[in-house]
Amino acid sequence: MAGPAERGPAARRVDDAERRARLGRRHLLAGNAGGDATGVAGTVVGLHGTDPATVVLSARARVADLSVASLEAALYDERTLLRTLGMRRTMWVTPLDLAAEIQASCTNDIVARERAAVVKLVEGGGVTDDGNRWLDAIADDVDRHLATVGQATGAELSKAVPALAAKVAMGEGKTWGAVVSTSTRALFVLAGEGRIARGKPKGTWVSSQYRWASMSGWLPAGIAELDRTTASTELVRRWLYAYGPGTEADVAWWTGWPLGRVRSALTALDAAAVTMADGSTGYLLPDDVDPVDAAPRWVALLPALDPAAMGWQGRDWYLGRHRAALFDYSGNIGPTVWADGRVVGGWAHRKDGRVAVRLFDKVPKATERMIARRAEELTVWIGDVRVRSRFPTPTERELYGEP
Repeated sequence: MAGPAERGPAARRVDDAERRARLGRRHLLAGNAGGDATGVAGTVVGLHGTDPATVVLSARARVADLSVASLEAALYDERTLLRTLGMRRTMWVTPLDLAAEIQASCTNDIVARERAAVVKLVEGGGVTDDGNRWLDAIADDVDRHLATVGQATGAELSKAVPALAAKVAMGEGKTWGAVVSTSTRALFVLAGEGRIARGKPKGTWVSSQYRWASMSGWLPAGIAELDRTTASTELVRRWLYAYGPGTEADVAWWTGWPLGRVRSALTALDAAAVTMADGSTGYLLPDDVDPVDAAPRWVALLPALDPAAMGWQGRDWYLGRHRAALFDYSGNIGPTVWADGRVVGGWAHRKDGRVAVRLFDKVPKATERMIARRAEELTVWIGDVRVRSRFPTPTERELYGEP
């Protein structure tokens, strides 16, 4: 399939300074924090939800005077935000309209493959002769139980619905072989199919042990069903506004889609080709090709997996030479210190409760003072909770005082 660039020449050149200005403005980091967590999650096309602390700290960086209580109210009381599986098989927190687009363009494909894998597992492991019927029966039993109790953890559901806890041998004869429970994978399928929803976790806002709720009780209207092609095009439209310009490879990496789907969406949007500083072809929305004004000076301490750090496959224009210091072995970025659209350092929340910063680049004294002030403010805001990435980066380990 022909790429959008083949329709005509690039509209203009977009240098790295403009990309950084766009990032600061479109990600609500350049002096324009405000609104609420639901609005912010929509603006940046979802908050990464793999690490619960990311959701809170990403929103806090963009919402003036955010409180944990207000974010939890949006998630668990008002339910204007939803935890959902999406791009790159990753957890996200999104507004409901975006969740519907992600469901149609990403989640349905992911969960179809996972259902087939679970069916193969339980049929091959002798649990049942009909894995699809087995999963559907579990869904009905889980729904009935949750209708009675409201919410329950995975362990509690396994006790109430014994079929969930079926054991299957995996890797027989292999050094890594083990007997595993099917509960986690079965619940993953039910959540991906929109039958159950992730409710309030046990413990504080850094806890990842969620309770489950029936989707029919959590969101009576459920997740809207959208056409896959229409949803895919709309998701790329949102990405181009928040992250553009970006290459086809950037969009394909962020969505987890093959290039053909990306090119189809860019073509449907009549995306405008631009030439970027490294000579690659990037894309903008056709009504967003004019240069943007330089952003006000800004600094930010962003958490691990923040959208601003995980929006592109090509990251040199904002990350520079700091990849090795800030990524773990799985490719997850840790907490970052930003100044005017560039990553200039990393940070960690130490056991004593202090936010400690390490700067990689020399910055103006005024910027250095702003960063120190942000670190002190974040220390106070976090309070007694301790924030630690699941897979600490080299910089975090250094700041923790660990080898």
